[in-house]
Amino acid sequence: MKRVLIVDDSVEIRRRLVAMLAESGQIRIAGEIGTGRETLDAVRRLLPDTVVLDIRLPDKSGIELLKEIKARYPKVAVIMLTNYDNIHYRRQCRRLGADHFLNKTLEFEKIIDTIMSDKEH
Repeated sequence: MKRVLIVDDSVEIRRRLVAMLAESGQIRIAGEIGTGRETLDAVRRLLPDTVVLDIRLPDKSGIELLKEIKARYPKVAVIMLTNYDNIHYRRQCRRLGADHFLNKTLEFEKIIDTIMSDKEH
């Protein structure tokens, strides 16, 4: 079973993700966070297989968090899930190690398949 940490400042997005992922029966929610400052500590404590990460958080850039997560926990898969879908962000996230980049508006429903497509770490 995959363990997933959700990092998004929107309570509604987190609720939708938790409900959708829990229904899959193949994914366990390791935790959910609304701010960037808690993220690295949560990854260390919860040891998720995957982090679903928004680009814009109220206190820290999701792109900076991506860089830090991949530097400290290279085996943790990171899925960027954002409304800021432009080629600049996609390239930057890929360069920093993002495993996937999904548009919240157009690709939200792909999240389960995306999580499950990553090999066990």
